[in-house]
Amino acid sequence: MRTSGSFVRGRALGVLFVAVFVNLIGFGIIIPLLPFYGQRMGASEVEIGLLFASFSLAQLLASPLWGALSDRWGRKPFLLLGLLGAAVGYVVMALAPSLEWLFVARLVDGACGGIITTVRAYLADILDEQERARGFGLIGAAFGLGFIMGPLLGAVLARWGLGAPAWGAAALSSLAALWTLIGLPEPPNRRSSQVSVMAALRRVWAYRPLRPLLMFDFLFWSCQAVYQTGFALLVHRRFGLGEQQVGYFLAFVGMLGVLAQVGLVGPVVRWIGDGRAFWIGVLIAALGLGGAAVVPSVELFTACLIPAAIGSGVAIPTLLSLISRTTPAEYQGSLQGVTTSLESLARIIGPIWGNGSLALSSLLAFGSAALVLVGVGVAASWYVQRMSSVHGAAEGLSERMG
Repeated sequence: MRTSGSFVRGRALGVLFVAVFVNLIGFGIIIPLLPFYGQRMGASEVEIGLLFASFSLAQLLASPLWGALSDRWGRKPFLLLGLLGAAVGYVVMALAPSLEWLFVARLVDGACGGIITTVRAYLADILDEQERARGFGLIGAAFGLGFIMGPLLGAVLARWGLGAPAWGAAALSSLAALWTLIGLPEPPNRRSSQVSVMAALRRVWAYRPLRPLLMFDFLFWSCQAVYQTGFALLVHRRFGLGEQQVGYFLAFVGMLGVLAQVGLVGPVVRWIGDGRAFWIGVLIAALGLGGAAVVPSVELFTACLIPAAIGSGVAIPTLLSLISRTTPAEYQGSLQGVTTSLESLARIIGPIWGNGSLALSSLLAFGSAALVLVGVGVAASWYVQRMSSVHGAAEGLSERMG
């Protein structure tokens, strides 16, 4: 017989999975088409990079507040606000008459992007340390499924004009908000009494063992942003592919990520631990991205996407698990605000880095990102081994004292 607590966890995970999945379909509709939106409104490559970066800049400024306020006032209200805010941003995009209004739409959507912060904090509220990697993997799979369906749906809706995909995304985000309102319970016992937002953030950053993990998070997502935001223009220039083909490619990558997060993360973490799983996943992703930078054909490029997607699919939830279990439960919202802010900063730097490099060479864009990932993987390997040695020594001392 299921306990009340396990029923609440199962129900919450189900609601969050569906809400994130539906919301990410909307997000996935827009992202592959955004470079083509920008080009048709006269945007240069740098301006397209800035379109991606503007969303992340707004999210960077808003995310710490989301995390700390959800600690104080609860997760569910801020999940609803994020989903409805995304819908508003998509409506503005659908009605945008110029590039300037397209920037406004991205800023609105980014400012309400606290759903990521709050979902992660919610998971940390209801799952213990042993369950978090699997929980993050499950929600990561919802992201991946959204990126499978979103690009495909966006390619279909684009046949009815540039505004149609944005209207579709707005409708889906509104449905996700309704689903969350009806079905999601508020976590019962994990709200912080912390009032000062900045004090909570300072406390998180002051915890020294957390700093290297946050830097790994930042560098990893910078490279992911180079890959994600430069993908459409790269394959368009190198192979002459258009909107529909880009959608098919991104759906393929999303499917591989889902398979990795659903099928690999749990067994791999049980086998070698989340620390080792993270750095091995990063190195596998670097191998795939480096290969994609140099191969001359669509077939070889597709083959390189396989390790890139699988490695990232393993690395993302395991890093989130590592980060979340180093911080006290009452500061999980603030922690997730810090990580989301760092990832938002990465998504500001990554598009400018990637699109600026694409103006020179596709080898430079993807190749430089692969090299940075190699550095992250090597550094993470050393750090995980060092922390394991420290913890092992501490446990041995505790046993001798006992």
